[in-house]
Amino acid sequence: MRKHRIGVWLIGARGGVATTTIVGWAALRRGMVEPIGLVSALDPFSRLNPLDWEQLVFAGHEIRKTRLYEEAVQFMQKSRALEPRLLEAVREDLEAVDRRIRLGTVWRAGPAIEKLACPEVPREGLARQILRRLQADFAQFVQTEQVDHLVVVNVASTEPPVDEAVLPSRWEQLDSLLDQADCLLPASSLYAIAALDAGHSYINFTPSLGSRPAAISELARLRGTRHMGCDGKTGETLLKSVLAPMFAQRHLRVLSWVGHNIFGNLDGQILNDPLHKQAKLASKDRLLAEILGYRPQTHISIEYIQSLGDWKTAWDHVHFQGFLGTPMVLQLIWQGCDSLLAAPLVLDLVRFTELAWRRGQTGTLTFLASFFKSPYEVAEHRFDRQYQLLEAWAQQAYTVGSKSS
Repeated sequence: MRKHRIGVWLIGARGGVATTTIVGWAALRRGMVEPIGLVSALDPFSRLNPLDWEQLVFAGHEIRKTRLYEEAVQFMQKSRALEPRLLEAVREDLEAVDRRIRLGTVWRAGPAIEKLACPEVPREGLARQILRRLQADFAQFVQTEQVDHLVVVNVASTEPPVDEAVLPSRWEQLDSLLDQADCLLPASSLYAIAALDAGHSYINFTPSLGSRPAAISELARLRGTRHMGCDGKTGETLLKSVLAPMFAQRHLRVLSWVGHNIFGNLDGQILNDPLHKQAKLASKDRLLAEILGYRPQTHISIEYIQSLGDWKTAWDHVHFQGFLGTPMVLQLIWQGCDSLLAAPLVLDLVRFTELAWRRGQTGTLTFLASFFKSPYEVAEHRFDRQYQLLEAWAQQAYTVGSKSS
């Protein structure tokens, strides 16, 4: 029986997360590395028969004039997080993907992102024209590569926040805005609409607006496809979602929680712009009050330190009150290679989304909440409970699959 061929279309296809995702996929496909960091490789999920790495074919949209292999070499030299031997072994894979990357859009993507774009990036007059071009790129890729299903994953830089209150809640009304010159939807949402309207899946790994608006979620249901987001939970926020329940369950009152983040990759460069930083800070700061049931004083800073490359360091200072009102402190340091923390999650999300597609599941994939800082339509922020959603979904999928077979 022929296995499905699954396309992965990366928005920001030559950025750090995309590059390391493709390098990781190629290394896994060649059997050069173990699947460390991949949730889908754990026993509860591996028995669902997730797709083989041979089934994937990558492509994407990019706005910068560069090459995947060049980006990977720069990543290796600056961040010292890839082995030269591994990189040379997958060079052919990187070059093959490069030939399938097309020019994206910077429509309302924000000033810092617009500065990165090469002159060749088209500047269409209307959002509708952009949609048609993006969908034509998807269609050509699907036809040329004989793809059975396409998963579009946004791993591009963070856009400035958008006031969702001014957007209509129904797809029919939002659709009409695409023909207006002052359409407020940013690039991430245009990619989402282009994908979902064509029947493809869409995953928003960034804090950008993407498919979050209710009208775009309705579009996914109308077209019988699926989506999820937003903002991959890889580092400091992951720790918060694990540690904050400890304070709540031990009845220790958090007085303040301060987090200071420094890193030097392209994402950090974009977030150095205050307009773009707003969306990231909001995403990182919302879970504490949800978990604790009250809002302690919080402060989050994100600073661009160029010399650090992809290595992100986060210092957290937690001031809490113990028995007899005694003030106490927890301090922790988290240091990790930002893109390599994200890359396996991207591969996981593709695998789980493909399983949902194979099962005929549509709409918002809420069982993927544990992968995101601000999961769509999920109020639960405790990591263990979010992970239980994934386990329950896997158990149901396994039970149904066993009965049908």
